[in-house]
Amino acid sequence: MSENVLITGGTGFIGKYLTELLIANGFSVSVLSRSERKNTDFVTYYKWNLKQNYIDENAILNADYIIHLAGEGIVEKRWTNNRKKAILESRTKPIELIYAILQKNNKTVKGFVSASAIGIYGAVTSQKICTEYTLPANDFLGITCQIWEDTVDKIGSLGIRTVKIRTGIVLGKDEGFLKKVAPSFKAGFGSILGSGKQYLPWIHINDLTKIYLKAITDTHMHGPYNAVVTDNTTNLTFSRILANLYGYSIWLPKVPKFILKVVLGEMSVAVLKGQRVSSEKITKEGFEFQFTDIETALSDCIK
Repeated sequence: MSENVLITGGTGFIGKYLTELLIANGFSVSVLSRSERKNTDFVTYYKWNLKQNYIDENAILNADYIIHLAGEGIVEKRWTNNRKKAILESRTKPIELIYAILQKNNKTVKGFVSASAIGIYGAVTSQKICTEYTLPANDFLGITCQIWEDTVDKIGSLGIRTVKIRTGIVLGKDEGFLKKVAPSFKAGFGSILGSGKQYLPWIHINDLTKIYLKAITDTHMHGPYNAVVTDNTTNLTFSRILANLYGYSIWLPKVPKFILKVVLGEMSVAVLKGQRVSSEKITKEGFEFQFTDIETALSDCIK
């Protein structure tokens, strides 16, 4: 009988790709869903409702591994106080509920792998290369990611191996970051944001899902790992390459910082700031990236 992996956020961008990869590698998959969905030969859907503090306990009890991907989008809406609360709670509340079910039923799993983000290093731009040992920043993104990861540690307190995947910008065909920016570039209206000097730590969806698979199967993996390509891609580099792939050179002026701050409010730091991040730890675990060149990765996603 195949081992079962329960995924929160399994119907989202990363979750859909990860489900396919897990099935291809002999796992069965369970997905928590807010709506009724029809089971397949390899995927079983269970109901959950965070507003009602409800998860079908069978989803947890039948799992051999749990992967936590669920969470409100960081740049979907302006960061009002209510939005900030929703961003945090949508990440921590599922973990709290899962922890309670595991503890109540004296249930253990072979591994708990949670998404996290390189936002833990803060919304700043500098030449510093952040590693997993870099201290969390004292801003909204840094504090949110730290609380998120601290909540994962509650699962670890049950004697369960925990892994935290700190992700940057995820590139995929018609999904994720490109779903937001590609249409304007495709139409010939691509532009550079702010100074363009802010770094954009990125990863191709194929590599990210393989990191999650490794986190499940490699029992040596424990704690946080940066899931990004270590290079010097900036917003300027990214924008010029993407425009070139669509057959033109950027002709519009840079979008000034003050306009982005007016339009996006505090959330503007998410697009105007960005640090360099090291992936040395995950590569030392034996992981090999398929996509390490930004032009090759973008070409694969838009072809």
